[in-house]
Amino acid sequence: MSNFAFLPTEFRTLAEAAQTAESHVFSDARGACFHARFALEAAVHWLYRHDQELEMPYDQSLGALLHAPSFQQRVPEAIFQKARTIQKVGNQAVHSQKPIRQFDALQLVKELQHVLYWLARTYTRPGAAPM
Repeated sequence: MSNFAFLPTEFRTLAEAAQTAESHVFSDARGACFHARFALEAAVHWLYRHDQELEMPYDQSLGALLHAPSFQQRVPEAIFQKARTIQKVGNQAVHSQKPIRQFDALQLVKELQHVLYWLARTYTRPGAAPM
């Protein structure tokens, strides 16, 4: 069973991306980090579409979205730091020749699980069934 099975069906796309990251941790650490970053970016875009308190910045890159003032005010600091870690290591996985360790991939998937748990706990409608 996946560590992302708690996500309700409204987060199916996020769950699929997260489960892909999870499934690559031990076989393809670089791929796991890439997919974790992809899942994070999808989650952040979901937040901007569904939370009217968030103001979409002109630059819609993941870094700009994470550092937008409205996002900073809305998201707990611990979740922001986890998102930054996923972004940073995910970027390294894609753009750097530096080896990516299984430990790094496992840590990123753990951080992603925390971020998505916060997202689901904060934004899921009451009574929504898990996948």
